Amino acid sequence: MDEQIKKRVRRTPEQLAAGFDEKIAKLNQDLAANKNKREAAMQSFDRKESEINAKIEECIKRKEAVLTPKPRRKPRKTKKQRIDEIVKLAVKSGLKPDEVAEKLGIDVSSDA
Repeated sequence: MDEQIKKRVRRTPEQLAAGFDEKIAKLNQDLAANKNKREAAMQSFDRKESEINAKIEECIKRKEAVLTPKPRRKPRKTKKQRIDEIVKLAVKSGLKPDEVAEKLGIDVSSDA
């Protein structure tokens, strides 16, 4: 009967320490992998947050654009108003109406 019972193999303290070292190394690898996953997730959340903030800024700008009144258009000038303005500018620069007509190649008689 003694022959059938195997004795338990006793490991030395160095062997036990080596086993613990292996477990510690495995747990450190798991910890590093977990840290990498956390950083990837944080980057993903940061990217999403910046996209949402950009959309908020865009909405704020569009809201301000809607609420601010558009500037009034300059009224269009008629042909007569533009010609009068040109003549006034020519007179201000020191030209006489006859000189303006002469430069334009128009013969204006003073008897009209």
